[in-house]
Amino acid sequence: MRLSKTVPALPVRSTDDAQVFYSARFGFTVVHSDDGFAILMRDEAEIHLWASSDDDWTRRADFATKPVRSGAESFIAGTASCRIQVDDVDTLYAELSAADVLHPTDAGSAVDTTWGTREFPTLDLDGNLLTFYRRD
Repeated sequence: MRLSKTVPALPVRSTDDAQVFYSARFGFTVVHSDDGFAILMRDEAEIHLWASSDDDWTRRADFATKPVRSGAESFIAGTASCRIQVDDVDTLYAELSAADVLHPTDAGSAVDTTWGTREFPTLDLDGNLLTFYRRD
């Protein structure tokens, strides 16, 4: 028995807006979309987006008797992260730098880590962290 491919599912406020952003800025293609859910691909990388847009919690006065628990509350959007392995991290860094998606802590290039990767972080429209890396 062995594990294989993993697919991140990222919470976003609007799957429609996120699809446009991922297509225009990250170069992903939408391969499936329906109400509140989308599947995007770029080469072999697959990302799922799900709507985290439930604002009912903002209208509640008593959380003790009516706890927040829909699982799609709007405050969850932008709280996820994932790592995507790439073969040419420096070329992708240049592409995504021009797309204006680099994390505010950007070092000016992909960086070599002490754990054996060369990588750089980016943010999507909602603030989800996507780190692109190459294993050395």
